[in-house]
Amino acid sequence: MAMFEAEPMPGQAPPPDSVAPRDSTPDAPTSIARLNQTIRGFIERWGSVWVEGEITSWNVRAGNVFARLKDLHSEAQISVNVWSSARGRIPADLAVGDHVVACVKADYFVKAGNFSFVATSMRHVGLGEQLERLERLRAQLRAEGLFDPARKKPLPFLPRCIGLITGERSDAEKDVHRNAELRWPEVRFRTAYAAVQGDRCVPETLAALRALDADPEVDVIIIARGGGDPQTLLGFSDERLLRAVAAARTPVVSAIGHENDRPLLDDVADLRASTPTDAAKRVVPDVGEQRALVGQLRARARTRLTHRIQHDIAQLEQLRTRPALRDPERIVRDRAQEVHLLSSRGRDLVSRSLHVAQARTAELRASLRALSPAATLARGYAIAHTDGGVILRDATTAPPGTRLVVTLERGSVAAVSEGVLAGGPRTADPADPAAPGATDGGE
Repeated sequence: MAMFEAEPMPGQAPPPDSVAPRDSTPDAPTSIARLNQTIRGFIERWGSVWVEGEITSWNVRAGNVFARLKDLHSEAQISVNVWSSARGRIPADLAVGDHVVACVKADYFVKAGNFSFVATSMRHVGLGEQLERLERLRAQLRAEGLFDPARKKPLPFLPRCIGLITGERSDAEKDVHRNAELRWPEVRFRTAYAAVQGDRCVPETLAALRALDADPEVDVIIIARGGGDPQTLLGFSDERLLRAVAAARTPVVSAIGHENDRPLLDDVADLRASTPTDAAKRVVPDVGEQRALVGQLRARARTRLTHRIQHDIAQLEQLRTRPALRDPERIVRDRAQEVHLLSSRGRDLVSRSLHVAQARTAELRASLRALSPAATLARGYAIAHTDGGVILRDATTAPPGTRLVVTLERGSVAAVSEGVLAGGPRTADPADPAAPGATDGGE
């Protein structure tokens, strides 16, 4: 490779020395930085080139990819870097062992003196356009929610009948039947044969899916195939089949059996099984495990029930030993004296209240009798009043001829006034209840 003096990069200061690599001597050597700049300037004149090879290393760090490509017919290899800005333009499923073509451009890192290539595009050989179309379909279905786990239907614990879509007399059919029958001997299958590759794959699989989905006895459907290369698996990424699986009322299990190149059916199906054998194990429970589980549950239930009965018996014994239940009459005996004392106290209180009330009543009766006009009349006094009921308090108010009524202790008599007696009227003492006309003023 001929060396030449490179022009300084735009915005970059020229190297400290002025000796070009081609003019260097032992007495006037060029600097490493100027040498690297010269190499970089020469490499930058190269254009992009498409290369074909096999991926032997694929490391992702901080969004960038650091890979190595190996020649298909020799041991020659190159280092390829895919920067994060170009990651969106390459397939997301690239992995070690893939056969690819890549558009690369040489790059020289001046600081470290490392030589590598930067890839701006990369695709699978022979499947580039198909894989790009599948990636677009994958993004569309993901945006529509067909990959959403919340949309997927749960599998029944023990299906009455399993629908199987597979190739006729295929190893996948034998694997599913053998492993399912080993786990649950009474399992039943309803098999619908369909081509698992080629042009007939999609229409026959669709017809089988519709028939099994319409069968009321079929509780789960398995679509099985024993793996294959990516080209033969393209039928299981067909949009018509994917939408039919998503719309099926019966849960669908994808058992294509290919780990490296997963068809889109694995993402749309309600359950993905790595192989047909794995599908049989995940759809049908193991009868031995279930019997063991039933035995464990029965033992746990028996233990819990025994502990509960023992606990209740102990509680009953504790209740029986309590004084209230051992000698119920003791409570009555203990309380009888208290009841008697309370009763006696109540009687005493009532009697005392009655005596007080009786004494008070007698006092009030005596006061009432003392103040009553009838008591005054009983002592021989009388009350004189006119026919109009006016009590006489002054003799001058009853001139001669006035008709009077004299009230005695027992009854009343009529009288006629003859005027004031000789000697003048008698002045009555207000304190003397026997004074004429003294009646407390009442009628």
